[in-house]
Amino acid sequence: VVETLFMLLTEQGLLLVTAKMLQHLDNVIDIMICSSVVSSLSFLCTIAADRYITIFYALRYHSIMTTQRAVAIIAVVWLTSITSSSLFIVYHTDNAVIACLVTFFGVTLVFTAVLYLHMFILAHVHSRRIMALHKSRRQATSMKGAITLTILLGVFVICWGPFFLHLILILICPTNPYCKCYFSHFNLFLILIICNS
Repeated sequence: VVETLFMLLTEQGLLLVTAKMLQHLDNVIDIMICSSVVSSLSFLCTIAADRYITIFYALRYHSIMTTQRAVAIIAVVWLTSITSSSLFIVYHTDNAVIACLVTFFGVTLVFTAVLYLHMFILAHVHSRRIMALHKSRRQATSMKGAITLTILLGVFVICWGPFFLHLILILICPTNPYCKCYFSHFNLFLILIICNS
C-alpha cells in the first residue's frame, strides 16, 4: 500500500523525489516486504510450536507459555525478521541471500511438518486407545486429523512453494527462457503468500 501510494503521488507530480530518495524509499519498502515474508514464516513455526506445547505439555502449558514469554517471542521474531531482511536487502545481489531464504523456507517447512505429524500420530494413538476402551468405531476422528493435517501443510506448500521455486530458479537458471516465463508471474506468487496469511 505504501509503495503504491508513493508511486501514485510521484506519477501525479504531487511528490517530488530525487533518484537517491527514490532508491532509499525502495529499499525501505523492500525491507518491509522481506520482513513480512520472514516474520510470516517464523510465526507459522511459532504457532506450530505453541500447538505442540499445548498438546504435549497441556497441564504445564500456562507455566511454560506465560504472557511475558509470548511477548518476548513476538518481539524476537520481529526484531530478527527486520534485522535479517535489512541484511538481505543490503546484499540482495549476492546469491547467498537467496540461498539463505530458500534454506529458511525448507527448515520452516520441515519443522512445521514434523511437529504437526507428531501431533497427528499422538491423536491417532489416543483415538485407538479410546476405541479399544469403548469398543466403538471412532475412526472418523483420526481421518479428520489426517485431512486437517493434509490441508494445513498442503495450503502452506501451495501458497509459499511458487515463491521459493522462483528463488531457486533464480539460482539455477536465471537466463533460461522457461525460467524467465516463470519469473513473469512473481506478483501472483506474492498474492498467494498474502492469501496464506
